[in-house]
Amino acid sequence: MGDVLTTSYACGQRDAPLLTQTLGDFFDAMARRQGEHTALVVRHQGRRLSYAQLRIEVDRLASSMLRTGLRTGDRVGIWAHNCTEWVLMQLATARVGIILVNINPAYRTAEVEYALNKVGCSALVTMTSFKSSDYRAMLRELAPELGTCAAGQLHAPRLPALRLVVHLGEDAEPGMLRFADWLAQGDAHDPEVRAAAARLTPHDPINIQFTSGTTGFPKGATLTHSNILNNGYFIGEAMKLTAADRLCIPVPLYHCFGMVLGNLACLTHGSTIVYPNDAFDPLLTLQTVQDEHCTGLHGVPTMFIAMLDHPRFGEFDLSGLRTGIMAGSPCPIEVMKRVVRDMHLTEITIAYGMTETAPVSCQSSTDTPLDRRVSTVGQVQPHLEVKIVDPQSGATLPPGTPGELCTRGYSVMHGYWGDETRTREAIDPEGWMHTGDLATMDTEGYVNIVGRIKDMVIRGGENIYPREVEEFLYRHPMVQDVQVVGIPDTRYGEELCAWIIPKAGATPTAEDIRAFCQGQIAHYKIPRHIRFVTTFPLTITGKVQKFKIRDAMKAELGLDEQHTA
Repeated sequence: MGDVLTTSYACGQRDAPLLTQTLGDFFDAMARRQGEHTALVVRHQGRRLSYAQLRIEVDRLASSMLRTGLRTGDRVGIWAHNCTEWVLMQLATARVGIILVNINPAYRTAEVEYALNKVGCSALVTMTSFKSSDYRAMLRELAPELGTCAAGQLHAPRLPALRLVVHLGEDAEPGMLRFADWLAQGDAHDPEVRAAAARLTPHDPINIQFTSGTTGFPKGATLTHSNILNNGYFIGEAMKLTAADRLCIPVPLYHCFGMVLGNLACLTHGSTIVYPNDAFDPLLTLQTVQDEHCTGLHGVPTMFIAMLDHPRFGEFDLSGLRTGIMAGSPCPIEVMKRVVRDMHLTEITIAYGMTETAPVSCQSSTDTPLDRRVSTVGQVQPHLEVKIVDPQSGATLPPGTPGELCTRGYSVMHGYWGDETRTREAIDPEGWMHTGDLATMDTEGYVNIVGRIKDMVIRGGENIYPREVEEFLYRHPMVQDVQVVGIPDTRYGEELCAWIIPKAGATPTAEDIRAFCQGQIAHYKIPRHIRFVTTFPLTITGKVQKFKIRDAMKAELGLDEQHTA
């Protein structure tokens, strides 16, 4: 993309053709090509599988699914943290066209009931417990009939579509099937698997991921073979992955970051997938990078901060690292610089996207100049288009002007499952997915995410983008992490509030922070409310829940939203 842009519209390169196979066929070919190469290392389970071994397990599981009555197009949920069984489910469902439904391990009873029923899951693979979460108890609350039914014969009024529950534990569970026993029922050379695979097309849906909208219940973004296989491939291309790479994946698989930017980026390049643990642990991740000689590492900013600031960080040899992805939320420039310098991730990339676009629309590459890598989310991915539009008029804006980012191309989802109205609200008649993100594009096509449209703060008529203020405050020597939100104000409509996590041993005051801002940023961008905290409210993927910060401050200050209506 060498041309100077005159509007905020860019089209990705089309030199490399789109992949036209199904995910199952592509993986099958890769496994035949390099069967002896290590495909998967799962540290906490002590598992190591070559591509050939992984293929056998996948085909055996696909056979088991068909033998227990599942068919192409059926929905099967997976409610689990990172493990061997998760990637087996991802590949085996795709092999025979069963739709894998990713269920957030943080979901509780009402949420899992909603998810299973919204898309009509006929089977569920689940953990039995994790830390303080008892998944068996939640399921038995929803379906007490599990106590008396035979495995695969569930009939529960609250979960009317669900027939089969498969658990990942070792012990027998009434009404449920052990995963190991389920897998043993299959035949790795089952002709029915090949017959089912032969009937699939790349545009068949194979994955549903729930996105928590700003209002209402989560929506089931439905993705096809073509959506996620191509996205995984081009993500790996931007990282310059090869079979020599070993990618450490501490991000959750139930989210696009783990299953597409992680698993599929590796599997489309013959690389090795490495899971350091079932859930993120900074120490275990550092240990795994060293012991497994990882060349790549994924994470959201809060994960990288946790590793960099771990008291034992200096003990580990991370010199083998080269690349990876920082994504999931805006990447603070100062954190990015530390990752490049202190973790040897000289070719780390930044990726931007959303679940509904499979997910990546923009990504920097390993040779993007460092100043662009730390300050933008890169350029549009191959075979995709992005534009920045005025949220009111829909007109494409001039370069450098903030507006809503829209994406079009192969990556745009099939739709929201069973929700045509919300699908039409998100995807316009010309095929553009409206992201709800505020962004700018420069004359070279580099995109910068300014924030969410709903997060933009309007103080006394001035538009303020919290990301800009956060980036400035990261420069303060006593600030480890910071989040800025707008809260109601009787005089200005909204005022800025900063929650700050100080660096270890540091005790900054609000006056220190304000003095640091004086003369450096406009007076109206200096936060009026400053609080020092030890943690931020996070989703399970490590994304900061700004609405919870906002709610906490409104409760503390006795505010309501009527002043900003």
